[in-house]
Amino acid sequence: AQHLFNDPAEIEALRGNLLAWYDKCKRSLPWRTLAATEPDPDRRAYAVWVSEVMLQQTQVATVMDYYNRWMQKWPTLQALAQASLEEVNKLWAGLGYYSRGKRLQEAARKVVSELAGQMPRTAEDLQKLLPGVGRYTAGAIASISYGQATGVVDGNVIRVLCRLRCIGADSSSPAVIDWLWDMANALVDRSRPGDFNQALMELGATVCVPKAPLCRDCPVKQHCRAQLRKLLGKPAPVPDVEDCGLGGCPLCPPATEPWDSSLGVTNFPRKAAKKQPRTVRTATCVLERGGCHGAPEYLIVQRPSTGLLAGLWEFPSFPLAQGLQEEKQRKVLADHLQTWMGQPVTAEDLQFIGEVIHIFSHIHQTYVVYSLPVDGDVTLDPASSPSRWVTEEEFCASAVSTAMKKVL
Repeated sequence: AQHLFNDPAEIEALRGNLLAWYDKCKRSLPWRTLAATEPDPDRRAYAVWVSEVMLQQTQVATVMDYYNRWMQKWPTLQALAQASLEEVNKLWAGLGYYSRGKRLQEAARKVVSELAGQMPRTAEDLQKLLPGVGRYTAGAIASISYGQATGVVDGNVIRVLCRLRCIGADSSSPAVIDWLWDMANALVDRSRPGDFNQALMELGATVCVPKAPLCRDCPVKQHCRAQLRKLLGKPAPVPDVEDCGLGGCPLCPPATEPWDSSLGVTNFPRKAAKKQPRTVRTATCVLERGGCHGAPEYLIVQRPSTGLLAGLWEFPSFPLAQGLQEEKQRKVLADHLQTWMGQPVTAEDLQFIGEVIHIFSHIHQTYVVYSLPVDGDVTLDPASSPSRWVTEEEFCASAVSTAMKKVL
C-alpha cells in the first residue's frame, strides 16, 4: 500500500501544487497554443493528436518545426485525409518512425469516411475506432481536448510516478504498467484533467529528468518517497520498500538490486536490460546518368507500402548475408542488378564508394555503397517497385530517409 496514493488529502495537495507550478512554469509550445485557443473541440483534438504522434520517441526540439509545417499544410483532419501518402512521407522525412505518419493519415481518412468527420470523444472510443491510436494517445486527446478525467502514462509519467512511490520493479513490465495506469487515473484532477496530465508530463520532461533531476525545484518533492529516502540516507519511517509485503510486493525492487545511495532518486525507475539492435548489411547502388541539362540524375525506387521505411524512396538496395568479403558483395550486387535491369552488369562495373552506418531503434544498419554509371534509361523488371530518375535537388525534395541522404 505504501506505493499507492491512498490519502485523499495528499492527492488533493499534490494536484494543487503541480497545477500551480504548471500554470507558472509551463513551456510555450505550438500545440499547446493551438489547443488553448481553438474553440472547436474536434479541431483541438486534431492539433493535440498530431503533436502526440510526432512526439512519440522524438524530442520536442526536433518536433516543433515539423509540427508547424504539418499544421500549415494540413490544418484540419479533413485536409490530411485528402493528402497522398507520398506527400505525408515527404513532410515526415527525417523525423523517423515513418509508420506514424502513415497511420495518422489512415486514421484521419477513417474519421472522414466512416465517422462523418466527427472525432471519437472518449479515450475508450478513440483507441477502439482509430488505427494507430494507443492507450496513451487516446488518453491525451480525450483529457486535453474533451475534458475526460482519464490519466496518461508515457515515459515521463512512468519516471515521475516510480520516484514518487519508490516503484522499483521493472517499469516496462505489463503488470507494473497496469499499476501505473491505475495510479494515473486516481491522481488526475477532475476539473482540469488535460492540464494535470500535461503538468505531469512537463514535470518529467523538465525537472524529474532521467539524470541529474532538479529535485530542489520540484513542486511535489514533499510527496516523493525516493527523495525522502535520499534525504534520510536510510529506510524511511514508513515500512521499507524492501520489506513491503514481506518480500512479495510486485512493485518493490528485486532483492538482488538494493538501494544505491550514490544514485539517490535515480534508483527509479528500473528497466529490464535493453536488447541489442540486430545488425543488418545492405548493398546500395547509386545508378547515375547525365541529365538533359548536364546535371547528373540518379535512379530511385519506392519501398513496399508496409514494413520499415514503408513507401519511402531509396537507391536500389539489396540485403547482404553477414560476413561476405567485399569481392563477394560486389558479385552479389551485380547479379541482383543484372536480374533487375535485364542487362549485363559485371562486378567490375561497380565502383565501391564506402559504407554508411545508420542506427534505427532496433537495427544497426550498414549500407555498402557502390556507384554505377549508365547510358540513358534502363529497362526494369515490370514486377519491380515504381522508380524514377531525379536530380540531386529533386532527390532531396522527395520522400527519402535520412539514411539515403547520407548515402548521397
